[in-house]
Amino acid sequence: MPSKAEKGNKTGEETLAYVQELIERKGRKALDQARKMMLENGARIECDAIRKALEYFANSYWGDLARPTLMSLACEAVGVKCEKITPIVVPIILLAGGMDIHDDIIDQSRTKDGRPTVFGKYGKDVALLTGDALLLRGTLNLHRALIQIQPSKAKRVLDIIKETFFEVGDAEALEMRFRGRIDTRPEEYLHVVRKKAADVEAYAHIGALIGDGSKREVEALRKYGRCLGMLAIIDDDLIDLMDKEELENRLRNEVAPLPMLYATQNPEAKISFDSVLLNKKLEKREIKRIIQMVADNGGFTRTDERIRELVKKSLANLQIVRHRRKELESLVYMMASTSNREK
Repeated sequence: MPSKAEKGNKTGEETLAYVQELIERKGRKALDQARKMMLENGARIECDAIRKALEYFANSYWGDLARPTLMSLACEAVGVKCEKITPIVVPIILLAGGMDIHDDIIDQSRTKDGRPTVFGKYGKDVALLTGDALLLRGTLNLHRALIQIQPSKAKRVLDIIKETFFEVGDAEALEMRFRGRIDTRPEEYLHVVRKKAADVEAYAHIGALIGDGSKREVEALRKYGRCLGMLAIIDDDLIDLMDKEELENRLRNEVAPLPMLYATQNPEAKISFDSVLLNKKLEKREIKRIIQMVADNGGFTRTDERIRELVKKSLANLQIVRHRRKELESLVYMMASTSNREK
């Protein structure tokens, strides 16, 4: 991990507090507008379950400040005030919300961060239709926003979004091969992680593009976004490894967290993991044993190496950025600090 000197002498807690204040300040306005857009004409929805699901997602579950923050910072990084990008950010938040609801259905994620997902609270059919509604509303409102900007730039934004949907969808399909397995090769999983990070790359890419960044600036921020997205996914892996419900679901319906995949490359360790995982339900003592086995077999060390590589690449891509470098770096440091907090 970066040293304290590299972080401007901020501790992990100080970095987290700084980023929380940053995303609240930069993302709140767009998120509030997105919530309003989600619930437009809600009174006309006759199906009580769909209306309640939309209200639950908008008002009680969805708190995505990170996406609008990244897009705003990328726009400002090339010298343009973030207000210019807000009309485009808002419908993209809806598109991301719809994708996340569908992702929960695929992964059968009934809870996240201690709260029921739309799938967990209302079931598959309602979740599917709620996700569809957000995707449709997001697409229509994005079209309205893009006709207000230069046609060539609007086409580039649409091309980025199209490629993002394709790449993330392909990643989800590839991931299905790894369900219920703990012997997946880390390199195979990291390939999927890189493809999944296409959405975060898109937010940084579009922000820099709308901000009229130079070709070099746009490309640098695009690459930064891909690295940041991968860091965010690995950050979730570390957190899920420590959470009983999340780990159970990961082992049953998704891919085992990256540190565990590294640890199970040791054949003897895999036998030990298999014996622990014979129980469908994991108790606290078994979670502790899994974490210890991951540590003993180099799972955290190897994951930390990947994190260091991504941090280095992320920061290198910010070297040509003229503005907001400190803020963009802080997002990297926040993700990187998880490996130290969780061990």
